[in-house]
Amino acid sequence: MTTHPRSTVPADASVPEDPAHPADVHTWADPQDEDQRLAFWSAAANLLDWSTPWETTHSWTPPNSVTRRGPKIGWYEGGTLNAAVNCVDRHVAAGRGEKIALHFEGEPGDRADVSYAELGRRVNRAANALSAMGVARGDRVVIYLPVLVETIVVTLACARIGAVHSLVFGGFSAEALKFRVEDTGAKLLVTTDGQYRRGKAVPVKANADAAVAEATAEHGGNLEHVLVIRRTGSVVEWTPGRDLWWHEVVETASAEHIPEFFDAENELFIMYTSGTTGRPKGLVHTTGGYLTGALYSYLRLFAHPDPARREKDVHWCTADLAWVTAHTYEIYGPLAAGATQVIFEGTPNTPHEGRHFEIIERHHVTTYYTAPTLVRSLMGWFPEGVPAQYDLSSVRLAGTVGEAVNPEAWHWIRREIGRDTTDDAGRPALPMVDTWWQSESGSTVLSPRPEDAGLKPGAATRELPGWGAAVVDEAGHPVAAGTQGNIVLTHTGPSMARTVWGDPERYFTSYWEKYADRGWFLAGDGARKDQDGDIWILGRIDDVINISGHRLSTIEIESALIAHPDVVEAGVCPVFDEMTGHAAVAFTVLSTAARQRLQAAGGEGSQAERELLAALRSHVGEVIGPVAKPRTVIPVPEVPKTRSGKIMRRLLTQLHDGQRLGDTTSLQNEPCVPRIQEICQRRGTAPRREEVAT
Repeated sequence: MTTHPRSTVPADASVPEDPAHPADVHTWADPQDEDQRLAFWSAAANLLDWSTPWETTHSWTPPNSVTRRGPKIGWYEGGTLNAAVNCVDRHVAAGRGEKIALHFEGEPGDRADVSYAELGRRVNRAANALSAMGVARGDRVVIYLPVLVETIVVTLACARIGAVHSLVFGGFSAEALKFRVEDTGAKLLVTTDGQYRRGKAVPVKANADAAVAEATAEHGGNLEHVLVIRRTGSVVEWTPGRDLWWHEVVETASAEHIPEFFDAENELFIMYTSGTTGRPKGLVHTTGGYLTGALYSYLRLFAHPDPARREKDVHWCTADLAWVTAHTYEIYGPLAAGATQVIFEGTPNTPHEGRHFEIIERHHVTTYYTAPTLVRSLMGWFPEGVPAQYDLSSVRLAGTVGEAVNPEAWHWIRREIGRDTTDDAGRPALPMVDTWWQSESGSTVLSPRPEDAGLKPGAATRELPGWGAAVVDEAGHPVAAGTQGNIVLTHTGPSMARTVWGDPERYFTSYWEKYADRGWFLAGDGARKDQDGDIWILGRIDDVINISGHRLSTIEIESALIAHPDVVEAGVCPVFDEMTGHAAVAFTVLSTAARQRLQAAGGEGSQAERELLAALRSHVGEVIGPVAKPRTVIPVPEVPKTRSGKIMRRLLTQLHDGQRLGDTTSLQNEPCVPRIQEICQRRGTAPRREEVAT
């Protein structure tokens, strides 16, 4: 075990007053120089308020291939703090209580401005209410809500009392929610009567009821209460004693609350992400290290470089609050920085396609952080560019996340959203941060800096200070410039996930096993370096599909399909999609009865086939959620497999998109390949891929 006592910055080091803007990040925080790296992270942690100073800046026990355990990671051990105090109380105590924390925009058009002082009162009430319900330190709370002020309030209330929160996307199905409630052993579920989605009030409580039906004590579970926010006025079923209204138990609670301070390694939240098996992984993030990474990276990438001018910053991260992007850059990072930000409940084209531009203009948004998928949607809605009626002059920086941004979308953001920021020659000059990071890292690992010259569209460029990354081959050797390899983290930051909830061996096998002897984290993405040493992310090397920034397991989708009585086997793969970057295509082997039924009804292209394929897509949406629906379902006689029985999903992608095929000699059923190829060509399911000049 390697430990590093509390770091003090060397007297001869060039130490910036603001560690978010070091004078020379590549030398001062060189990941190869452990003293520099830890001095940097020590300075970054001092951006937070600590109740008790830490004793050990960093400890590390390497991954162990014998015990099949990942590394034991510790940051700021011995130190105590409270995440909610750092996000709210300290700003109020500093006399900034009247500063707006949240500009809330509801989909129906309702709005609210919430100051830091008011946010503090709401968090205190929620903390008192949760404690009165018996929720205490270490208890898990699952939060199944849309983007509401209450979502942030209850999240911070959990942090305030030491409960572990796990946010779930409001569009997930009852089955997906049930898994998370049961896997965490949640004591409390927080939900709404309904939510607004695309102009309609959609019931939600019924999903919550189905998810917790077998999670209570009489079924061997831990769940005691379901706390319900009245949002839409939808009629709901009610279980007396178990179900509680938010307005009755939270809004009537005391606004005074004395916080407790927790060890830096106290669990803060569990973030579920799909892996290469069907069972989602619950990544555990801890308080001190995560909050340090979130605050530092927010300041470094999004805050105005002049601290004296940050009062006018209005940040907008467009992610749903359940995703890790929002945890870091919509909850903890901006609030720990005392920033003003926008949160938006709805979809970007409700009630019209210019809704985002209206919001930017109304609130004078300065930093706009979104997904390339949304940018491509905006490009489709406004083929002639953003109408001149919208004043976007407040925007001084844009960022993208979730996938590598394609050059056309990158240029469109700078030209259209950043149309008021040009160089002396009138060319687009809006700074762009194309961030690469993961649920596992907790905060940004690679990104251009806002002040970088010569920005490259689609390049994640280089590590932020304190992180180390490399592009290597299967044996761990660096690959030549322009050659695809595996991106690995050679040095991790304090925001790194510590384990997989309830399954530490999976933490090892998913991320650390391949390069365990070197102590490297396998990120699961392919990448290449260019001649300048900048990194370009090329997509997943495992079987995860990234759809509009949502990471979905192919095997999870396959499992849902196989659960349908008409499907005996399925192979799901990612294919190119002009709008979402990736889409899921499902190659399905139908049951004999289904094949005979379709043949009798007219076979391929018949109405009966169209109805069945639509039913299979809907089935996936019901089991997992609408975002997981395959774009296309293709019946095939069999799916290609290796001799060990593994479905060759990458080969399916190549067959569907008409790419050059890789080696197929290792397949146990190689003759199926030309048959599937002919089916794909005949059906013409692959869209034409437009080449974009770089």
